[in-house]
Amino acid sequence: MTMRHDTATAIGSDNDLKGAIGARVEAAFDEVQALYRQLHQYPELPFQEHQTSARLAEALEALGYAVTRGVGGTGVVAVLENGEGPTVMLRGDMDALPIKEDTGLDYASTRTAETESGTVPLMHACGHDLHSSCVVGAGAVMAGLKERWSGTLMLICQPAEEIFGGARAMLDDGLYERFARPDVILGQHNMPALAGTVGHRPGGSMAACTNLAVTVHGAGGHGSMPAQTVDPVVIAAHIVTRLQTIVSREVPPEETVVVTVGKLAAGTQANIIPHSAELEINVRSFDDALHRQVVASIERIIRAECEAGRSPKPPEFRVLNETIALHNDPATVARVREAHAAQFGEDALYAMPRLNGSEDFPFFGNAAAGGFGGEDIPYVYWFIGATPAERWAETPGEGVAQKMRHLEMPHSPYYFPGNAVTMRTGMAALASGALAYLTP
Repeated sequence: MTMRHDTATAIGSDNDLKGAIGARVEAAFDEVQALYRQLHQYPELPFQEHQTSARLAEALEALGYAVTRGVGGTGVVAVLENGEGPTVMLRGDMDALPIKEDTGLDYASTRTAETESGTVPLMHACGHDLHSSCVVGAGAVMAGLKERWSGTLMLICQPAEEIFGGARAMLDDGLYERFARPDVILGQHNMPALAGTVGHRPGGSMAACTNLAVTVHGAGGHGSMPAQTVDPVVIAAHIVTRLQTIVSREVPPEETVVVTVGKLAAGTQANIIPHSAELEINVRSFDDALHRQVVASIERIIRAECEAGRSPKPPEFRVLNETIALHNDPATVARVREAHAAQFGEDALYAMPRLNGSEDFPFFGNAAAGGFGGEDIPYVYWFIGATPAERWAETPGEGVAQKMRHLEMPHSPYYFPGNAVTMRTGMAALASGALAYLTP
């Protein structure tokens, strides 16, 4: 794929910024859509996005950006310096999921990958291919409007969001030291809202998340002689039941916390008491301090139940992955929302409900959690609608929250956010958000 821009034909007669952005979106759209379809057809798992990152890097290089590959493993950083001014960072993710696609698209994925669990199908079921394509598209818009802004634009194509690993990997690889420390960070995600609309939410917007693996040890033996054993299945069953009391008895009623045991595995057949049981536990909350308290409560209960059940050795804990809560800076939200209102009109904007879903995007702005030192960097993460108008109209309910209950959600084998309206909106939303800070 070759993307290009021609500064000789940059829009100079159109004094309306909305029109200039829209015209540049249209000029780049066909190539961005072709890029998107390539990425969608050939998905790759977290930290394996070698072909994906190469395509994105080539597209950004063709636009005149200084591109660095392999940041944090497979991440891509593209920088366009355009005089004095602030540094604005636009972030998109690019990893896929182990899901078999059932969208019926003519460019649907048929790829598989080898993992520790065996061969798995691959699909862009969360729209990360759309996100990274929109970053390239916004890069094309900004490269074609250089006469209208001043400062530095930094574009990030991030790996491994699905396992909350890519943001930290890029930061640990010296993202801000090697390139630039941004003054503001902008990102977006698709949602099953009406295509062409944009949702904003100041403050707490997405949950912190910890995925914890636990091994409970027993002493196995014959099912007919349980007194000669220590049964880890019974211990695990008590753990599952007891963990439900954390939310009901340890968390203030006004707080939102979810504790889910998503995996409980033990044994091979009915008459064998196994030596161990494995649990995987998911925790979500909107307050980082409370989140740590809940994780500590989980460990306390598991240790106590193991002791009560005569476990021969302490349980083992392993954090599979985790991320912090996402808190949009209110002032940044207001400024970006104003730019989006000018670009799309007030009728296209909606108040995004708080989501129990989680993201590693906030690591880029949180100095302590991100490990980059200094003060926090303000950020805003908004949502672009992905449901075509016809489907939206026939969906029961009023408003985003009600209609989303009846629509395919991210991580579904039927989910497809990459329609043309959503793609154009994503490109323009990123570009207009950046220009809100870069326009003199």
